Amino acid sequence: MDKIRILLVDDHAVVRKGLISLLEDESVLEIVGDVGSGKEALEFVKNNKVDLVLLDLNMPEMSGIETAKQLSKSNAKIKKLVFSMHNDPDYVLKSIENGVDGYLLKDSEKEEIVKAIEQVSEGQKYFPPSVSAILVGALQTKKTNNKPAAASVLQLLSKKEIEILRLVAEGQSSQDIATKLDLSVRTVSNHRANMLRKTDINNTTELVGILKSEEK
Repeated sequence: MDKIRILLVDDHAVVRKGLISLLEDESVLEIVGDVGSGKEALEFVKNNKVDLVLLDLNMPEMSGIETAKQLSKSNAKIKKLVFSMHNDPDYVLKSIENGVDGYLLKDSEKEEIVKAIEQVSEGQKYFPPSVSAILVGALQTKKTNNKPAAASVLQLLSKKEIEILRLVAEGQSSQDIATKLDLSVRTVSNHRANMLRKTDINNTTELVGILKSEEK
């Protein structure tokens, strides 16, 4: 299995050193570089192979959100995982709008950081329950105030989960979906459970309703 090549982006050297120390013994991960600004990150990925960027949001000259936006334009294959101390809804929403694949808080345990990196590198989204709850709450507030939502809760879901949700919306059972997508029923059930966990929504029917309203 190829290692996941990671670039650390944080303007605090002590944070970068701490992450290197924390992750360097993980056999599936390789820290290929660490830089202190978004501009340095954009230059680094031009000349080095990077699979995933783990980046802070508050940085001088270029914020993490702007860095994510520029990375999405210049190299869409690179995954972007936010590692921030901020749990403010606006930060979460703006990060998602600008192409991040996941959002971690800096008090996350090592196991969760590794899990997030692995999941995002596989093309999935990663938002822990605490962040998902923040996002859902922000979206509900915007809806209550009759303001357009800045981002959809569906952006918390991976492409496979969206595909499964569309099939659920068509009235297909987990067995039907498993057969159609060449998956086990258990895998489909796990995806359905993960969708509810990520979005902090109580049932699939509500998620289907959101999907239908978004795709009108």
